[in-house]
Amino acid sequence: MKPFLGIPLFLLLLSSCRPDAPADLLSEVDPFIGTGGHGHTFPGATAPFGMVQLSPDTRLTGWDGCSGYHYTDPMVYGFSHTHLSGTGIPDYADVLLMPTTGEARIHNGADGQPGYRSAFSKERETAEPGYYSTFLEDYNIQVELTASERVGYHRYRFAEGGQVNVILDLEHRDETPRAFLRRVGDDEVEGYRISRAWAQEQHLYFVARFSKPIAGLRLFRDGAEVDGATSLEDERIKAALRFELDSEAELQVKVGISAVSMEGARRNLDADPPGWAFDSIRRATQDKWRIMLSKVELTGGTKAERRTFYTALYHTFLAPNLFTDVDGQYRGTDLKVHRAEGYEQYTVFSLWDTYRATHPLYTILQEERTADFIRSMLAHYRDGGQLPMWELAGNYTGCMIGYHAVPVIADAYLKGIFGYDSLLALEAMKQAATQSRLGIPAYRQYGYIPAEAEAESVSKTLEYAYDDWCIAQMAKALGRSDDYLTYLRRAQYYKNLFDPSTGFFRARMNQQWVEPFDPSEVNFHFTEANAWQYAFYAPQDVEGLIALHGGAKGLEAKLDGLFSASSATSGREQPDITGLIGQYAHGNEPSHHIAYLYNYVHRPDKTQERVRQILDELYADAPDGLSGNEDCGQMSAWYVLSALGFYPVTPGSDLYAIGSPLFPEATLHLENGNSFRIVANGASATHKYIHSARLNGADYRYTYLRHADLMAGGVLELEMAATPGAWGMQPGDEPLSRIDEAPIVCTPVIQQADPAFYDSTIVVLTNLTEGARIYYTLDGSVPDTNSLLCRQALVLRESAELRAFAFHPEWGSSPVISASYFRIPERREIELSTEYAPQYAAGGDGALIDFRRGGSDFRTGQWQGYEGVDLDAVVDLGASKPLQRLALGCLQDENAWIFMPLRVRFYASDDGQEFRELGVVENEISPRQHGAVIRDFQLPVNTTARYLRVKAENRGLCPDFHKGAGGKAWIFVDEIVLE
Repeated sequence: MKPFLGIPLFLLLLSSCRPDAPADLLSEVDPFIGTGGHGHTFPGATAPFGMVQLSPDTRLTGWDGCSGYHYTDPMVYGFSHTHLSGTGIPDYADVLLMPTTGEARIHNGADGQPGYRSAFSKERETAEPGYYSTFLEDYNIQVELTASERVGYHRYRFAEGGQVNVILDLEHRDETPRAFLRRVGDDEVEGYRISRAWAQEQHLYFVARFSKPIAGLRLFRDGAEVDGATSLEDERIKAALRFELDSEAELQVKVGISAVSMEGARRNLDADPPGWAFDSIRRATQDKWRIMLSKVELTGGTKAERRTFYTALYHTFLAPNLFTDVDGQYRGTDLKVHRAEGYEQYTVFSLWDTYRATHPLYTILQEERTADFIRSMLAHYRDGGQLPMWELAGNYTGCMIGYHAVPVIADAYLKGIFGYDSLLALEAMKQAATQSRLGIPAYRQYGYIPAEAEAESVSKTLEYAYDDWCIAQMAKALGRSDDYLTYLRRAQYYKNLFDPSTGFFRARMNQQWVEPFDPSEVNFHFTEANAWQYAFYAPQDVEGLIALHGGAKGLEAKLDGLFSASSATSGREQPDITGLIGQYAHGNEPSHHIAYLYNYVHRPDKTQERVRQILDELYADAPDGLSGNEDCGQMSAWYVLSALGFYPVTPGSDLYAIGSPLFPEATLHLENGNSFRIVANGASATHKYIHSARLNGADYRYTYLRHADLMAGGVLELEMAATPGAWGMQPGDEPLSRIDEAPIVCTPVIQQADPAFYDSTIVVLTNLTEGARIYYTLDGSVPDTNSLLCRQALVLRESAELRAFAFHPEWGSSPVISASYFRIPERREIELSTEYAPQYAAGGDGALIDFRRGGSDFRTGQWQGYEGVDLDAVVDLGASKPLQRLALGCLQDENAWIFMPLRVRFYASDDGQEFRELGVVENEISPRQHGAVIRDFQLPVNTTARYLRVKAENRGLCPDFHKGAGGKAWIFVDEIVLE
């Protein structure tokens, strides 16, 4: 690859001579887009992919405060040096500085008491790439911010000279187990904070240098001043610095940061130009942004469309973030210090989001940096033992699902981006796919993840299968045929969760479909989604997905049903499910490829229609212009690629599905020196349909574009019209996504059965693989082809351990499944006077008396959940029986708003009408106790009764100390024990 040097400046000079080109692409960017609504972006100053994100903090808590800023907030607390762009969990906001006048207050004022925060107005707030400015109305201070890669620059202009203050808050937002601050000389302080939030141990070291001597320093521990101290180490540290200004009334600060050490922060600071050249730093950083933005040159479009586009492009270049100091040192995922040799280490890998479009966009526009991203991931593997899932500041957060570093690496490698150890990459991929956690052992054993084995089992099964396909492609490219076939088979495991009777991927518990089933229900079988939104997730084998739906027409009808369904969802509240068109949810990532699937069923006109609808309706040049949180560039990358006219449905493939370009002309200026131009003749809000295409002058019938053709440079010319045409609708025109080697035999499915029964239960075994036979045993032994052949429904009258597999004479055997059946020795019935939440039914009313107990994870579907209400249940034993012990099994997981009942009362009755209280069991588990806790509320008794009543008292609301304070509390129960 040729380095991309010089070309962007030439392009800028060239574009300045064109009457339809902007003089400065910075004017096309509005960093306030996404700072309102649920976008979770920040407006402050940063360099492309920089270590520093210097931005105002206006919100200390809450989901819409994840970036530290929300456009609707009227107060600002100060300006900190690290921020996350569009995440769904808060963190960062390190080293807050706030200039003030008058009395130096170190309380932030968030509780309404006097503090250092200040009102600010939108009319006097400005944001550009690399620059931010606002006016602090309480103090009459103009604040300006800019940043280089590793240094944040502040310029404060006061109304007049004299005594002023700068508050330095090291306990801002996150919990800080350890912090340190020390004065160094006349004009400098240094320190660190080790914080705990999303990242459990974030190290941030800094050196702050001031343009004026420090006239006074007061240090505070837990809000109390430490007299005469010039240094302080503790958990909660703040400082008030005093300065005496001359008539110029200006104070500048520059802050170098590092994840390694204070010495590293100082080296980073000293590597920038000396002196106080705020304006020159701003110009240099903004020139870097001009180079980045000039990678795409647009012609036409409205002002709003261009501003939305270039802001989206800007957002895609904010993260991942530089993590190496100028000397190459960085903090690894073992939290030790390492050195990057010959590359830059990066952090903030939001891979569940960004593997879909952001990283594929980088393979086009950021080739050199993509190689460094992969080197960074391999360093994570070497340092910490695993590839990142959601890595943050050297921490494995354990957030989200899949092993999606895999598609990022495979996509880049298969597109010819090298410069790293490819064999080590394959080793790391395989390690990710063979871990002994996250449901992977069950996935490998059964060919899918049973719901009782792991939460979010459907989403994890589907996404693991796609990741495995990427491993297979990497193995094939490296000549590892055994690995290729192994992972190609695993890539087909998605089929094991497809229910042909409903046309959805569904959760399976005890080897049968979980009931009741509502595809619009949001539950813990899916990740931030429901069955509708995951119904189309097999990007590695769209042809196989088509076959499951009975052909192209069947999948087309399913897609139509998604977009035309009611937008109402049931089940748990999920704030990420936003931007709805029917059940399509553009505000969250699982839906992002779906509109392009019409191309695969010979209806590209429907792709064109839906893509333009999403572009036009779910993005806007306004603070609330994102339909969901930005997620480190993914929402914006979807817009950038779709506005250009194509999208990577299957990263790891070299194909991009063609959509509907937003602009009449767009040119990609590539790092290899080539340019690729997309011309959409007549494109407009009404002319969104493609009638014909030419690639480099030759007729082009295909509804996809190859990566190699794009990177070679050239022209894709499309003729647009107001009505659908016939282009791309013939067999062979569609993109290819299929697995045509190593077919698997799907695991048997138990269509119906009662795992716990009184007299008998009927077990119906089916299999999705045509021509396969099912063999089984009932004694727990491993079946083979000499075992019983399933020819009809099985009738069980005794407890049994069923094991079964499917066998195909050409393709071999499926994994062996196992299911337990328990004959309840005594008939019992239960009546519930309060309602459980449908998404936590645990199988229905009988779940509390089925002799099966829930495990430690409330999300697996084995617990019955009651939100804000008590449990009130009556069990009928069928006849009067002696009782010695009564118990109710309960679960607490305070992080999920689930608490133990305050108390459980037991009652007995002979007639079901008049009940006598047997006793009450008080709760002994603190609501503050972390983690999953299971307790039986048990009561010894000596009585005889036919009816037992159990009442578990819900605390109603989450306690005041809890992060969900004031919200409804849950109780989770299973089982009612009678002995």
